[in-house]
Amino acid sequence: MMRRLLIASAVAGTLSACWPAYAALTENLTTSVVAMAMGNAVTADPPGIASIHFNPAGLARLEGDSESIHNFVASIRTSASFKPGEGFDVGGWRDDPLSNTSTGPVRQIMYVPGYGMPGWRLPAVAVPGIGMSWNTPGSPWTFATDSYMAQAMSLDRTTDPNDPGQYQGRQEQIQRLVYAAPSVGYKYSDTLRFGVSVPIAHAAFVVDTNMRFPNELLGVFGQLQKGWCPEEGGNIIDVFGFGVCGGGKDGMVSPFKKAANMRLELTAPFDPTINFGVLWEPSPMFALGAVYQGGSKTHYTGNYVFTTEPMLRNFVRGMNASLLGPIAGAVLGFPSSIPAVQKGNMSATIPFPAHLQVGVKLKPVKYIQLNVDASYARWSDWDALRFQFDQSVKLLEVARLYGIPDSGKLVIPRGYKSVINFAYGLQLQPIERLTIRLGYEPRKTSIPADKIDLLAPLPDTKLRSAGIGFKLDKNTDINVTGSYLTGKYYTPANTSCNMNCNTFLNIIYNPYAGQDVRGDIHVRYFGFELNKRF
Repeated sequence: MMRRLLIASAVAGTLSACWPAYAALTENLTTSVVAMAMGNAVTADPPGIASIHFNPAGLARLEGDSESIHNFVASIRTSASFKPGEGFDVGGWRDDPLSNTSTGPVRQIMYVPGYGMPGWRLPAVAVPGIGMSWNTPGSPWTFATDSYMAQAMSLDRTTDPNDPGQYQGRQEQIQRLVYAAPSVGYKYSDTLRFGVSVPIAHAAFVVDTNMRFPNELLGVFGQLQKGWCPEEGGNIIDVFGFGVCGGGKDGMVSPFKKAANMRLELTAPFDPTINFGVLWEPSPMFALGAVYQGGSKTHYTGNYVFTTEPMLRNFVRGMNASLLGPIAGAVLGFPSSIPAVQKGNMSATIPFPAHLQVGVKLKPVKYIQLNVDASYARWSDWDALRFQFDQSVKLLEVARLYGIPDSGKLVIPRGYKSVINFAYGLQLQPIERLTIRLGYEPRKTSIPADKIDLLAPLPDTKLRSAGIGFKLDKNTDINVTGSYLTGKYYTPANTSCNMNCNTFLNIIYNPYAGQDVRGDIHVRYFGFELNKRF
């Protein structure tokens, strides 16, 4: 029975390890050069064609035909260090090789729609895009489309094979690329405008991670093996029992050994949403704006690969080679063996949360403008994530002990929360052709402190931005922006049961059980935009 509890804990943890969160960190980071410079506080002063995302009512302010060519470069760096918590002990094991270590170099990867993962490790990710708008002179209607990255998170820790971060993401790529956004803005009057857009996105979700399962149960069982089994394996008494020693030396359990690797690659090639916007500008000195960005229950499809190390495979093989092991396993519905590699197709429904943002523009004098926005995103929709496999996953079969009757499905609780965030932007225009922009956005995370982990290293962060705009001539202007986002977290041992809880039956994945974890994240961003009116 203890063997089955051990493997059931490992399996349930395996599947729960793979689902990080977007949270507030990934929103609007590579969407608009002007908006980024203003701390994304632009709902009441939407920036040209990028109004498609921030407030489509702003399209009705455009006159004639125009084109916007934009490019962004962003680098994400995150690190974590591990220190044993007070009284560190995992079922009698105290020498964790990850104690007093730190994660190593982080780079970026990319997912190319229609191709997949090229395999490049990049110091930063470049995201080009182009937008166009059309307006007949004198018409209240403006039509437009744009391509942009709505959300992104990219991590690659594959440089160092011993990087302790490998147990919560060797590679991670989460992106939502809008490749078309048919939109329309309508000028109801000189002061009131409306707009609607339909962003059509390609979403990609890729996670590759090694796994280990340090919990009290596994540690206690490993100590039992050490006392019961000969060093080279084999125990004639054990053969007539449950096969505790039947896996030999490789089947000896340790809470600190690598147990498996999992790779998931999922996409949603066509996922439309809808944005509604309204803009009221009663005077040049004051404006109000609001946008509702509709969410969706994004349906992903793709493939999975589970690669199981000899520790678990040999352990199960030894159990089934004993007299009583197969009988107990058959009663509980456990597999007769675990393959070294199991692969297949899968699907998942992952909500893309709806988002509401309202803003005000104040322009007390001609050359100074202040924007303030408040936003709310329904990350509470991530109460649980639901996955469907094309076959019974052998590792998951042992989780039936925990009340999961169908080993081809899995529901993972997440427990994220919806928060309200504020953003601030200052715009100065010392001369007619030059605009200076400054932005500040303190971002509250949607991930509670007891849910944070290395796959979603998203604490509260602060975004600071600066940019300039320059008119080359009456029909052409350029915008340049640089920004820096940073945040830190400290998670004492046993406080986040997505990362470092050490309990007897912690089936939620905790590869750093009993460790105090300190981490940080830094995002550097540069954007360039060329706007041309015809």
